[in-house]
Amino acid sequence: MTVRVAMWSGPRNISTAMMRSFGARADTVVVDEPLYAHYLAATGIEHPGREEILASQPVDPAAAVSSLLAHVPAAVHYQKHMTHHLLPDVGRDWLGSVRNAFLVRDPAYVVASYSKVRGEPTLADLGYERQVEIFRAYGGPVVDAADVLRDPAGTLSRLCEALGIGWDPAMLAWPAGRRATDGVWAPHWYSAVEASTGFAAYDPRPADVPPHLRWLVDAAAALYSELSAHSL
Repeated sequence: MTVRVAMWSGPRNISTAMMRSFGARADTVVVDEPLYAHYLAATGIEHPGREEILASQPVDPAAAVSSLLAHVPAAVHYQKHMTHHLLPDVGRDWLGSVRNAFLVRDPAYVVASYSKVRGEPTLADLGYERQVEIFRAYGGPVVDAADVLRDPAGTLSRLCEALGIGWDPAMLAWPAGRRATDGVWAPHWYSAVEASTGFAAYDPRPADVPPHLRWLVDAAAALYSELSAHSL
């Protein structure tokens, strides 16, 4: 029986590196942001490669969800999700059929990074509200990006145990380059991860948050704290 892992992450996290990590397992098939096309179609938001994304995935949310529950020839089906892609019109019942997990990051670092690519991010953009919604309803293991970077083997082995899958040291390293499983948006966003061969070293420097966005860090703080209190 396939273990379906739905990993819910916000932007400017290590979500693509985490997908690389799971993709390095011989028993795992990964899927990259399978609700992205529906998100773009429903919101009308302009993102790089928008038309290619819309053509690459089901736009209908029911079809997208159906693909996540379909047979895959692997023991583990790892689903990399951006939490804000789970719009209100996407049904929630299927979340009871997967093992939900949560990748979180201190909002100060998220906002500092996100502000470099989008000048005025909103709380909804960061995904914490939706992460908390899913966590309260379905539970699941929580891992903090900082813990993964500080201790990849220890944190990932605890995550695997919590998910009910065996720990595989192959998760610590992977070949550089693009993958056939990467979304068609990879050329716009994945240059750093394509050059990587493992998780980056933890950087302890404080986040450089623009003063006009301190309110956003404060708005996300309680939501992040609720999730991080459960970090493995």
